[in-house]
Amino acid sequence: MFLQPKKFKYKKVRKGKLLRLEFKSNKLKFGNIGLKAEEAGIIHARHIEASRQAISRKIKRKGKIWIRIFPDIPISSKPTESRMGKGKGALSHWGSRVRGGTVLFELCGVKDSNVAIEALKTGGTKLPIKTQIFY
Repeated sequence: MFLQPKKFKYKKVRKGKLLRLEFKSNKLKFGNIGLKAEEAGIIHARHIEASRQAISRKIKRKGKIWIRIFPDIPISSKPTESRMGKGKGALSHWGSRVRGGTVLFELCGVKDSNVAIEALKTGGTKLPIKTQIFY
């Protein structure tokens, strides 16, 4: 099941601007190895879920995975080949704004560090932005 909020106040929100760097959530809090975003972008809930599944398969469900981002931004889209006007499109999916330097995933409890690095590398390929593995 994909991540999404249980309740939300507004059905549609404006896009806003993506700031380039993050300095608040750029350190490990829970695990001992992490996956960090190198650039800013919007990550959909499907990307987060695909990445989580890939990481948990690689570590054979032995360790603990923390997801440090949550898709709380509703993203709307209009159908293709529809004419201009007639308002904003319907809710399409949920996404998360990510700045460069934000920790996305953390791992702990994996005995072999090479397996953890390989798992995070595989999970990073599922995301639409550049990522980096760090300790």
